[in-house]
Amino acid sequence: MAFASSPMSHSISTSHIQTLLSLPVAIEHKDSDHVALLVDIFSKPPRSNDEIMLELEANSIVISHELVLNVLQNLETAPDVARRFFGWVSESASERLSSKSYNLMLGILGVNGYVKEFWDLVEIMKKKGYGVSKGTHVRVLEKFEKDGLNSDSEKLKELFSSGSVDNSVEKVCTRVCKLIRKEVWGDEVEKRLRELNIAFSCDLVALVLENLGTQPNKALIFFRWIEESHLCEHDERTYNAMARVLGREDSIEKFWRVVYEMRGAGYEMEMGTYIKALGCFVKRKMIKDAVDLYEFATSGANKPSVQDCTFLLRKIVTGKELDMDFFLKVVKTFTVSGNPTLNSIVDAVLKSLSSVGRFGECNKILKSMEEGGFLPSSTLQSKIAFRLTSDGKKDEAREFMDNMEASRCGPNYNTWVSLIEGHCVAGDLNQASDCFQKMVEKEGGSCAGYAFALLVNAYCHKNRSMDACKLLSKMVIEKDLKPWHRTYKVLINKLLVQRAFKEALNLLGLMKNQGFPPFLDSLIEYVSKTGTADDAMMLLKATTVKRYPSKFVFLRVFEAYFKAGRHNEAQDLLSKCPRYIRNHADVLSLFFSMKSEEAAAVAA
Repeated sequence: MAFASSPMSHSISTSHIQTLLSLPVAIEHKDSDHVALLVDIFSKPPRSNDEIMLELEANSIVISHELVLNVLQNLETAPDVARRFFGWVSESASERLSSKSYNLMLGILGVNGYVKEFWDLVEIMKKKGYGVSKGTHVRVLEKFEKDGLNSDSEKLKELFSSGSVDNSVEKVCTRVCKLIRKEVWGDEVEKRLRELNIAFSCDLVALVLENLGTQPNKALIFFRWIEESHLCEHDERTYNAMARVLGREDSIEKFWRVVYEMRGAGYEMEMGTYIKALGCFVKRKMIKDAVDLYEFATSGANKPSVQDCTFLLRKIVTGKELDMDFFLKVVKTFTVSGNPTLNSIVDAVLKSLSSVGRFGECNKILKSMEEGGFLPSSTLQSKIAFRLTSDGKKDEAREFMDNMEASRCGPNYNTWVSLIEGHCVAGDLNQASDCFQKMVEKEGGSCAGYAFALLVNAYCHKNRSMDACKLLSKMVIEKDLKPWHRTYKVLINKLLVQRAFKEALNLLGLMKNQGFPPFLDSLIEYVSKTGTADDAMMLLKATTVKRYPSKFVFLRVFEAYFKAGRHNEAQDLLSKCPRYIRNHADVLSLFFSMKSEEAAAVAA
């Protein structure tokens, strides 16, 4: 059906379409994507039916009654797009239109000033037995009165007060439902229904079923009676209406009979039916039925989205008991249908697992995912490794690493680092050290600087700098580890705090051998305040680059001694120095100035 242009019609601009597509759509799951695609398709210049059908097929869009409603609900501010869409559906898939669809389109025309098209559509609706709904009447009447269309306002009031048409679907539905609710179903009820002399349409049957939703048994009896009496042949709309009514705990067996019967008749489950039933099953903890429903829907044309899979997996792992059979069934259903298992799904599932204190069971989850063809990314591996070790789950962490090593995407450097960091956070430094040494065995020591820095910091924080020193010396000598310069500095400072001067000097030697500039500030300060002349000589020899220590280093030590007021130790050190230092002009000048200052102080 096409609508003629009116003087009040207006074209829709590109910017308006962009704004429209950016608006939040009140539709769950992938249906929202299909709505946006349909809006985009019908926002373009008119094309042939074949071109439109090809584009729908390319995007796996199946036009359903529910999808038509969702599109129209999002086109109130885009009347031209709505007109093109509704006209195309009227010509190509008229069976997908209902009284509700017509009322949505009628409202769009009325509130956007398409007065002639509004009344034209009212006449078409009368012929189909459709009336103007209360919501449409209120919205359009307000617009007519605002625009000063008095005659149209009066005409609309009269139309609505008369019930739009005497035998509108809405009025007939009310009479049928009242009769069914009032009496126990039997021959008398059937007789009175026939006496109403109603031409039952699929639209009417679906509306009756919807209104009998709180009485599923009576709704099912009516559904079967309509079919057995040959009053109406059920279609996708009526089957889905019946399924929505039965999708509850006390009618579950009847629900499954109807949906399989629907599939056998060649009809598909609408996404709205799936969403409503799934929500009910999950809310009532009917996880088996929820999983079966997901599998059923996935095998149909209206497939659930990635978000549906994630939602269901999260509900399974947060249930009273973790049922891995259900979990694996959902994963396999998802992957068998051609979907790649995404890291975002696993990440969301693991967060849910953590929220109920079950993160230690993540290996079960990952194993099931692997059976579905999934292997975690390096980023996800790192997250899992850190979480397990920081939570103190050593056995689970070990199992996780073993599983990763056995897979084709073994743990990489970042995973090892996260594992070590987690052990450090948990305060288990022995485990952290063991993991570090395993990492060096597998990855080599040349790129282990960051991990070792974490480990040394953790040891120092626990006042175990001596253990860190032993580990560093061992790894440098045996595994060619090259710690960061900063790591050496941190550890030397901590050793000096614990008066482990000789161990600090050993680290200074390792630094020198690895090409780092010597770290002298803390060592010179330590010697000047607490060390003997022999300690100072040990430090000076440790800093020797070639044959002799640098004159500059000697001067720094002497100055530090003088600054600390330890002139005797400075003099003792001078006596132990090689001749080229004792006779050096700068050294002699320094000692002369110190003696002069002492003499002046005594005289004063």
